[in-house]
Amino acid sequence: MAGARFLTLSDVAEVLNISASQTYALVRSGELPAIKIGGRGQWRVEREQLESYIERMYDQTRQFVAQHPFAEAGDVAGQPGAAES
Repeated sequence: MAGARFLTLSDVAEVLNISASQTYALVRSGELPAIKIGGRGQWRVEREQLESYIERMYDQTRQFVAQHPFAEAGDVAGQPGAAES
């Protein structure tokens, strides 16, 4: 797998630590660009596309965290110790 330009869906699943069916869903939805090759139509994901996908997920996670700040247990409205407004 090291150094290969293209990865199988099983390789991608291993890298992302997800199931093969989750990987297939990412490819079929277009969220993770891939190509279909050969007479049996086997899917392949270019390593560069996988790295780009991972970076997009980091960006989305950063945006989510910025929009949904972490609240300590006592800071949640309705919880004991929460500030009254």
